[in-house]
Amino acid sequence: MTSPDAETTRHQEQSTKNKVPSLWSRYQRLPRNVVAIGLVSLLNDASSEIIYPLLPVFLTIGLGASATALGLIEGLAETMSSLLKLFAGYLSDRFGKRKWLVVGGYALASVVRPFLGFAGNWQQVLAIRLADRVGKGIRTAPRDAMIADTVAIEQRGIAFGFHRAMDHAGAVVGPLIGFSLVALLAANSSAPTAGEFTRIFLLASIPAMLAVFVAIFFMRETTVHVASSVKIPKLSLRGFDGNFKRFLVIVALFTLSSSSDSFLILRALDSGVSIALIPLLWAAHHGTKVLSSLYGGDLSDRLGRKRLIVSGWILYAVVYAGFAFVGSEAGVWALFLVYGVYFGLVEGVEKALVADLVRPEQRGTAYGLYNLAFGITVFPASLLMGMIWDWKGPATAFLISAVMGVTAAALLLLFVRPYPERITT
Repeated sequence: MTSPDAETTRHQEQSTKNKVPSLWSRYQRLPRNVVAIGLVSLLNDASSEIIYPLLPVFLTIGLGASATALGLIEGLAETMSSLLKLFAGYLSDRFGKRKWLVVGGYALASVVRPFLGFAGNWQQVLAIRLADRVGKGIRTAPRDAMIADTVAIEQRGIAFGFHRAMDHAGAVVGPLIGFSLVALLAANSSAPTAGEFTRIFLLASIPAMLAVFVAIFFMRETTVHVASSVKIPKLSLRGFDGNFKRFLVIVALFTLSSSSDSFLILRALDSGVSIALIPLLWAAHHGTKVLSSLYGGDLSDRLGRKRLIVSGWILYAVVYAGFAFVGSEAGVWALFLVYGVYFGLVEGVEKALVADLVRPEQRGTAYGLYNLAFGITVFPASLLMGMIWDWKGPATAFLISAVMGVTAAALLLLFVRPYPERITT
C-alpha cells in the first residue's frame, strides 16, 4: 500500500515532468552561438534599415526614378541575392565550413552600402544594391544552416523565431536612427538634399562594421557529423523528396505575389504620411515583427509549422487587399502594424520547416534551394508590381497580389505534408 506522502511526491514529480516550460525559460536555453548570430543580424539590419525606408524617397524624389525603375532595382537585387544563396549553401555543405562564408557576406555589404550616398542616377543605385545583395546571398543560407546545426529539433522554431526577432529589432533601431539623422541633418523637412543623403548613408555603415566584428570574434563554426557512407549532396534537386519539392514550388508562387516593401512606402506617401514620419512608420512595423517573431517560432514548435504559415499567408493577403483601398494616414499605420504580424507567423517558421523536411547533411543546399525558390520570382514580382502600378494604379496591383497569396496558402494546405514527429516537443 502506498503511503499518502509517497503518493503526493509521485504526483508532484509527474506534474513537474509534464509542466510546459515558460517562453522565457525556452529562450534562456538557446545556445550562445544562436545569440551571437542574432546579434550580428541586429547590427547589420540596423545599418541597412537606416537606408531602406529612405531609399524610395531618394530614388523617386532625389533621382527622379519611376515606380517601374524601383521595381527593377529591388527585383534584380533580390534575385541576385537568392541565386547566390543556392551556391553558398551548397559550398557550406560541400566543405563542412559555414562561418567564413557568413563573415565574408557581411563584410562585403558593409563596404559597398555607403556608396549609395554618392549615386547620381538610378542605374548607379542598381549597381550598388546588386553588390550589397551579393553579400546577403553569400551569407544567408550558411547562416541559417548554422542555426539549424546548433539547436535540437524541438528548439528549431524558437531558434529561428529568436533570430528573426533580433533581425527585426535591428530594423526598429535603424529607422529610429534614420529619423533622428533626417531631423538633425536635413535642413528641408520635405526631403533631404543629395549631400544630406550622403552623410546619412555614410553614418549607416557604422553598425554594419560592428556586425562584422561580432561575426569574426563571437560566432563559432558548427560541425555536422555525417556517417562516412552518406554522400555529400549534389547541387540539384535530386536526393530531396517530393514533399520538399512541392513546398519549394508553392513558396515560389507565393513570392510572385510578394513584391518589394518599397511599394508599401510609396503607398504610405500617397495616403498622406509625410517623408519625415516614414522611418517611424517603418520602425513601428518592425516592432510588431519582433513581438510576433518571438511568439511565432515557439508556437510552431508546439502547434506545427504548416498551420502558422497558412495563417500568415492569408493574413498577408488581407493586408494587401487593405492597401488597395487605404486612403488615410491612420489606415496606413494600422496596416503596417498588422503586416508585421504576418512576418512573425511565417519567416522563421518557414526556415524551421525546411530543416524538418531534409536530412542534416542537406541543410545548406536545402536553404539555398529554398532561397532560390523565391529568388526566381522576386524579380518578376517587383517588376510586375511596378508595371501594373504605372498602368492601372496601386489598387489593382495590390488586389492581384492578395489573390495570389490566398491561392498559395490553399495549395500549401492541400499538398505539403510536414512530419509531425519531427516538430513536436
